[in-house]
Amino acid sequence: MSVYLMLTTLTDAGRKALQEDPEILKEINKEVEFMGAKILTQYALLGQYDFVNILEAPSNESIAKLAIRLSAKGTTQTLTLTAIPIDDLIHTLKNKENPW
Repeated sequence: MSVYLMLTTLTDAGRKALQEDPEILKEINKEVEFMGAKILTQYALLGQYDFVNILEAPSNESIAKLAIRLSAKGTTQTLTLTAIPIDDLIHTLKNKENPW
């Protein structure tokens, strides 16, 4: 499983839905897990983004599908980044056999 950081911004419709029913966040989390991702941690943010979620998912394709499905609802916009464990990066950088 790979790790991803998903930054989420609420749309006007998303802010309205959240204000009307804050528990909707837990329903969205259930949906995320149903789609095959695991939520490792999440935080509400102040600033440019409203939420950050650290997720595990089986592939780039599966997390892309998740992001598209969440955004298609019209309540959020997402920015998803792949997170590479530092030890994995160091190992890759030290690998002299395959410089690319």
